[in-house]
Amino acid sequence: MAGGVGVRFWPYSRNAKPKQYLDILGTGRSLLQATFDRFAPMCPVENIYVVTNQEHYDITREQLPELGANQILAEPMRKNTAPCIAYASWYIKSKNPDAVIVVSPSDHLILNEQQFRDTVAKAIEQARNQNCLITMGIRPTRPETGYGYIQYHQEKTPVKKVKTFTEKPELSIAKKFLESGDFVWNSGIFIWSVDAITEALKKFTPEIAEAFEDMEKHFGQTDEKKALENTYAQCKNISIDFGVMEKADNVYVIEANFPWSDLGSWGSLHEASIKDGDQNHVEGMVKTYDTRNCFIKGQQDKMMVIQGLNGYLIGWFDDVLIVCEKDREELFRKYVNDLKSNPDATKFL
Repeated sequence: MAGGVGVRFWPYSRNAKPKQYLDILGTGRSLLQATFDRFAPMCPVENIYVVTNQEHYDITREQLPELGANQILAEPMRKNTAPCIAYASWYIKSKNPDAVIVVSPSDHLILNEQQFRDTVAKAIEQARNQNCLITMGIRPTRPETGYGYIQYHQEKTPVKKVKTFTEKPELSIAKKFLESGDFVWNSGIFIWSVDAITEALKKFTPEIAEAFEDMEKHFGQTDEKKALENTYAQCKNISIDFGVMEKADNVYVIEANFPWSDLGSWGSLHEASIKDGDQNHVEGMVKTYDTRNCFIKGQQDKMMVIQGLNGYLIGWFDDVLIVCEKDREELFRKYVNDLKSNPDATKFL
């Protein structure tokens, strides 16, 4: 899934090049390319599909030349993850009705990738043999309030029945979850057979399922693009978690212990980045004084001198200079919305 716009990563993430197309970790590969690299050892390249917005079709092909044109599924509009997953599921079903699908966001950080692949393999085996919807849960390392949580039944099998979902709890609740030992973070990575997910979509989001069942006969035809626009127009904006996972009774979780981050905000990127003794991440020509816990992105040809800040994002991003509290995620949406309302400022989006 590569259709997001990365609002919380503005001004680094822009409309023309959202965060999944950026090398934000300085590895030489974008987050999308890193996701492709993660799956390539365990999945034939011809079986890898990217769902993105149609405006990012060209940059997706540019970054992943290994994929054929028919492996990039271009959404005509953004309708959240349920329509995105439905599109990919019915498309894959038209190619292979016995497929097992792994759904992964394109913008996550995963360390120890072999352990990730081993976990996925166990889940695939379960999904192939059982009509179930499996989500990957990450063993929590702190009482994080920015992630969703999954509570599971205490079972000795690697794949456990899910008891409850909780979205972004208050700190006091997150601490209790951590202490209980039967909660994991919801990673947003799913494993299921194509039959299991299409049947679940039919049951819990029938209007989306009906639209894509009608769409199936248009795949590969000359009217595919127009038919897809009509299909998306019929879909409501809804996440797969709210639309299906929180309602189905055949939902399971497989626990993973590898280091993971959804890189959903500047705060999470700061946490995942290399830092100095004052917990600052610094790039470019920068001098700091009495400054702590900051993410600082400078330039090689401009000097930045920063004094007396704690917990800030300070950075030059092309034509935008930003200085703000890095952990105030809600402010980034406000910045973007304010720019949208100013015709002279939309060029900075």
